Amino acid sequence: MNIKALKTITGAAILCGMLAAPTLALAVDQAKPADSKAAKPYPLKTCIVSGEKLDGDMGKPYVFVHEGQEIKLCCKDCLKDFNKAPAKYLKKLADAKKDASKSAPAPQAHDHSEHQR
Repeated sequence: MNIKALKTITGAAILCGMLAAPTLALAVDQAKPADSKAAKPYPLKTCIVSGEKLDGDMGKPYVFVHEGQEIKLCCKDCLKDFNKAPAKYLKKLADAKKDASKSAPAPQAHDHSEHQR
């Protein structure tokens, strides 16, 4: 095999890799619809990692499902930190859910006396 053929093959392989990379990244970023429907909804209005407001300056949140729980991050960069210690952030999420349920008012009984029979 001569050098010219080797350069051509190498160039073609690099070009194929560059063209395929965005497609693979897109496939990884998108959760399967079945996964997201079965996932527990994310209860916070902030990023579990940074504490930043979702849909704020960072744009649309990065959303994915981890062990049946929907997770929303302010940006994809926070995913690296989440993946380093997911248990830490899931505990933080569970604690936030407990706090929210304690502060939520008890549901009021609906008075049906005004309805006609």
